[in-house]
Amino acid sequence: MGQKLSCGKECGDWRWCTTKDREEPTLRMRNANANYFTAAPQGDQTDGASSAVLGVLRVDLCQEDNHDEHHTSHFYAAAAKEALVVRRGEPFRLKIHFNRDYSPSKDAISFIFTVADDTKPTPGHGTLNALVPHDGIDYLGDTLEWGAGIESHEGQTLTVLIKPPSTCPVTEWKLDIDTKLLGDGSRSYALPLPIYVLFNPWCPDDQVYLEDRDQRKEYVMHDTTLIWRGSYNRLRPSVWKIGQFERHVLECSLKVLGTVGRIPPAYRGDPVRVARALSALVNSVDDDGVLLGNWSEDFSGGVAPTKWTGSVEILQQFHKTQKSVKFAQCWNFSGVLTTIARSLGIPSRIITCYSSAHDTQASLTVDVFIDSNNKKLDAETTDSIWNYHVWNELWMQRPDLGVGEHGTFDGWQAVDATPQEASDNMYRVGPASVSAVKNGDILRPFDGGFVFAEVNADKLYWRYNGPSQPLKLLRKDTLAIGHLISTKAVLKWEREDITDTYKHAERSEEERSTMLKALKQSRHAFSRYYLNDNFNEIEFDMELKDDIKIGQSFSVILKVTNKSESRTHMATGQISCDAVLYTGVGAVEVKTLGFELELAPKSSDYVRMEVIFEEYYDKLSSQAAFQISAAAKVKNTDYDYYAQDDFRVRKPDIKFQLGEAAIVAQKELDVILRLENPLPIPLHKGLFTVEGPGIEQPLKFKIAEIPVGGTAAATFKYTPPYAGRGTMLAKFTSRELDDVDGYRHYEIEPRPEDLLQPNGSHRSSNIIRRRTDVID
Repeated sequence: MGQKLSCGKECGDWRWCTTKDREEPTLRMRNANANYFTAAPQGDQTDGASSAVLGVLRVDLCQEDNHDEHHTSHFYAAAAKEALVVRRGEPFRLKIHFNRDYSPSKDAISFIFTVADDTKPTPGHGTLNALVPHDGIDYLGDTLEWGAGIESHEGQTLTVLIKPPSTCPVTEWKLDIDTKLLGDGSRSYALPLPIYVLFNPWCPDDQVYLEDRDQRKEYVMHDTTLIWRGSYNRLRPSVWKIGQFERHVLECSLKVLGTVGRIPPAYRGDPVRVARALSALVNSVDDDGVLLGNWSEDFSGGVAPTKWTGSVEILQQFHKTQKSVKFAQCWNFSGVLTTIARSLGIPSRIITCYSSAHDTQASLTVDVFIDSNNKKLDAETTDSIWNYHVWNELWMQRPDLGVGEHGTFDGWQAVDATPQEASDNMYRVGPASVSAVKNGDILRPFDGGFVFAEVNADKLYWRYNGPSQPLKLLRKDTLAIGHLISTKAVLKWEREDITDTYKHAERSEEERSTMLKALKQSRHAFSRYYLNDNFNEIEFDMELKDDIKIGQSFSVILKVTNKSESRTHMATGQISCDAVLYTGVGAVEVKTLGFELELAPKSSDYVRMEVIFEEYYDKLSSQAAFQISAAAKVKNTDYDYYAQDDFRVRKPDIKFQLGEAAIVAQKELDVILRLENPLPIPLHKGLFTVEGPGIEQPLKFKIAEIPVGGTAAATFKYTPPYAGRGTMLAKFTSRELDDVDGYRHYEIEPRPEDLLQPNGSHRSSNIIRRRTDVID
């Protein structure tokens, strides 16, 4: 255990503390009201013999070795040697150079670690820690306590190992080194550089420990990822620069925990508390956090959410201005939260759920109300279904949740920074145990019911005939919500489907029983579940071709089948196409087609509605989303049919050409970007934005006009900064077409001369080590 400060006559472990020391000013003055020592002003405090007191000339932070061993050499601050960045639960090395030979028999030395922004640090809160190094390093064994051991001593140089505990607050620390000549005064040396202590997923005793090596590479070290957007029938991956190691990102990530997240220093080592704070501080609703959400189509005064290419520019701007950055939608919130989590050392990944429910009433159902004219009633329909919704998962143990019927609730925790509904009076979600969600334990903190509804709500269609009339249940759809839950695969540039981690297979007995279990906990009445399914002779099937490029026309087809052996039926209704936001709201009618079909026994007929470019283009939102609906009645029966589906037109991809030969580190090459105009109209005021390794500020290339059928191109010189993996990404926007992106993943070979150096080292090895995202 760490040394407790004492003030007895005998030296003991705290060898400075003599009777004389108590009578005169000492470096660690006893607080009259507490059993600890508070920090005195920096500088010498001696009894007149200061020249004999051991003085610290300088401290070698052994940054290269420490950063390699702690997996922190990628950080800009570490590479630029602006700070020491270490992970808790593992020792780091310091070499202390004194003004004379160190004598263990007469010189005392201690290390005072203080949380930098704590106004009243105390040992009881773990924010003030005084360590007296012991000879040897066996003292470092207990990972739950601070430890300090002397590794070696040569003349005026002392090498020590210091180990923060595996529960240490994750924050910026200050270090004072106090020296004392027994009975003859003392000195203090303040380390001029900060020490950042991070979570440690490599340490088995850390609450965020992640055993799998490849997963640590992906979820902690990789600085670029894919985010899936689009709709369930048209999946669209887009690249996002996480940039957790870039300039000011770590400093900003640590600072916001205290300033915006308002986590007291003593609790910043608790990943559950940190995750909950992150879900609130990334959005601006309650606390002027990092990003301001905007789901309109007016982004004046800021940057449109579709134009961001990564988190770095966002966090750097917030770090500089301390004002919420404009604007964001769900994938931007998720990308920034991933950046902060990975920079702090918490394994994190980005999750996309297609057809994601927003349950406003905690009923675990999505209720859609239809009037007598088959139009959706927006005022009554407060629930919505997003084409897709993006949130995060953070990896940690959950000792606060205990053990349930299916075991612990450790592992991935859902955390969502998109402000949708208030949780404990703040707009945030999680951390919610994914295993608890899957098994219907919706009362486990935090916000399990909301996440359960996002992935597994039942969608109910109601006929609304006025406030004094009873509702009529038209249809119950148990398969509408929670499709293709996706994340980037480990060490692969492809999609991994993780739907089975959130829910049991659709139509399975486990899925229905889990839903029933959750409904019983929601404290709502569910008499609405009686479905008018006594008539089943007419079957409707809506068909959409799912690979339509923007600029092309598309068709909506409704197949109507009469399954009766003897009866002829008359079906009347309409097909509608509305342009919507990807959140499923803000519908603008594009086209409606009415129909009346007479169906002979055992026959089928089709209703086809053609939607051309000129009909939809002016009404289309930036993410090219539509909501297709079909409503019908069968004459002389009580049967009503209503269905909705999501649809989007595909935007083109930006194509990359990286040189004509192999890509070699620090060797210049030509990069060409190309984009074909898919629209039957010219594009004006085009802009390419490019990011990639070694590109410190996003490159921007203006394209005045792209004619119909034409191709825009931009060329630039690029020098890859290191050997290893690289990902270059680009965005294109114009007045007529935006939210177009593309990426190119590539391998960078070492320079030939680097391969000839002993042990593969060369003068740029530190940069290469910092920037290569596969080191573990």
